[in-house]
Amino acid sequence: MAQAKRSKRFEILENRPVHKDGFIGEWVDVGLIAMDSPNDPKPSIRIEGGKVMEMDGRTRDQFDMIEQFVADYALDTAVAVEAMGKSCQELARMLVDINVPRREVRRLFGGLTPAKLAGVLSVMNIVEIMMAMQKMRCRQTPANQAHVTSAKDHPVLLAADAAEAALRGFVEIETTVGVVRYAPFNALALLVGGQVGRPGTLSQDALEEAFELQIGMRGLTAYAETVSVYGTESVFVDGDDTPWSKSFLASAYASRGLKMRFTSGTGSEVQMGAAEGRSMLYLEARCILVTRGAGVQGLQNGSISCIGVPGAVPSGIRAVAAENLITMALDLEVASGNDQTFSHSDLRRVARTIPQFFPGTDLIFSGYSATPNYDNMFAGSNWDIEDVDDYLALQRDFRVDGGLKPVSEDGVVAARNKAARALQAVFDELGFPPITDEEVEAATYANGSRDVGTRNVPEDLKGAERLMAEGVTGVDIARILAKRGFRDVAESLIMMMRQRVSGDYLQTSAWIGSDGTVHSAVNDPNTYEGPGTGYQLTAERWNEIKAIPWAVNPEDI
Repeated sequence: MAQAKRSKRFEILENRPVHKDGFIGEWVDVGLIAMDSPNDPKPSIRIEGGKVMEMDGRTRDQFDMIEQFVADYALDTAVAVEAMGKSCQELARMLVDINVPRREVRRLFGGLTPAKLAGVLSVMNIVEIMMAMQKMRCRQTPANQAHVTSAKDHPVLLAADAAEAALRGFVEIETTVGVVRYAPFNALALLVGGQVGRPGTLSQDALEEAFELQIGMRGLTAYAETVSVYGTESVFVDGDDTPWSKSFLASAYASRGLKMRFTSGTGSEVQMGAAEGRSMLYLEARCILVTRGAGVQGLQNGSISCIGVPGAVPSGIRAVAAENLITMALDLEVASGNDQTFSHSDLRRVARTIPQFFPGTDLIFSGYSATPNYDNMFAGSNWDIEDVDDYLALQRDFRVDGGLKPVSEDGVVAARNKAARALQAVFDELGFPPITDEEVEAATYANGSRDVGTRNVPEDLKGAERLMAEGVTGVDIARILAKRGFRDVAESLIMMMRQRVSGDYLQTSAWIGSDGTVHSAVNDPNTYEGPGTGYQLTAERWNEIKAIPWAVNPEDI
């Protein structure tokens, strides 16, 4: 048979990058539905003697462990009946109404059940969700977080990349490993490099929870966020966890002066095969309420490692923005995702970021890759370092503060070199495998691990084990740096150690300025009440955003 003649336009369209992405129609039975599953419960509440006896159609004797935890610790029973008595549309309008103060919205949302929270967001379109984000985020000033990782776990390159990320404006930097035993060196590299780039930069090493807590207590990291919670009981149990065990772990971090937040996100229960036919947003609302009930200051959500799941179904990216907004409405810090690649289409990946980029969130990315994506050990970010000039241009185009700033090549080279030399001094003092001058030079000018050699991995791993076995702390690193001529970096490290004592950066949405000042929802609360209020770019910050180095200025002509 003769082959049917094809439309040349459709042949061209079928070869566009977007056709490499996965798309699927809604499949309710397995939870492949972003919002409004017919299996989602109907909102309800019944309180007797200050105790929740019925929630979302189930009586107390029918509660699973998540519902029991939410009912006992997350809901404000003093306001629940009043809040639940309002319609979803009325509550949605309160979110976007500039005449309704944030504090009033926050008061009422504290009494809403998971089903009601999901119902409120389901009546809002994406523009309304963005309008509400601008009003409801906890901290007034938006900020950003970066991934700093290496396919080779190269400590010198990591230190240099950490310094550059901090210099570019990222207030938090996060690493993980290709080889688990390299973790102590990766944490050390980010600690040193981050303080070179900008004093006060918070760093973390995302690994197994007990190890994260151990290195945090030693002052080698400053925060943690990979403490995951889930929306169905079976997925929770699959990880040998409960809401109570996660709460205990959170208290362990806080009692040691370490900032931490939980992690969750739409699609995780589907990905693990146990969504119970419920919508992704409903299950995420349960996760957010578990976080609130545990007393944790914030949540990393926005689908995170599961973005391909909501990205494949209708209204999925809208649901991701909706989960961010619910987190804000419950007065929690939100590190709002954008941290894992999900699309071959440059248009889709930029559009996915817009709902958080335009209104601003506490941390617009919970992992902008400060390295090329081939080095990103978190499976690749939605944006990487090779996109950074586009990001700076978008800030300038729309007069938006996305948390980053233009930098000069000379400034970056100097910071990378100083970080590499500082780590070289630490390794030398501790008797770790030497960092050569050639490695310092390579890391100073490198784009990624393809531009540097390979370390002696077995010897490095022995050194990393010694770092843990010998009980080296952040104070020890500061002493070495002061001794070896890096007194300013040592002073920054000591400032970070003092933060553990004061505890100020345990407040909601906290980051630390270069002068040691903690900025949080306490001293920088969101005051948005309509045009001309809330976060406003200062003239200094706007001039910084405008000054991209490749722009032609009148005086240059």
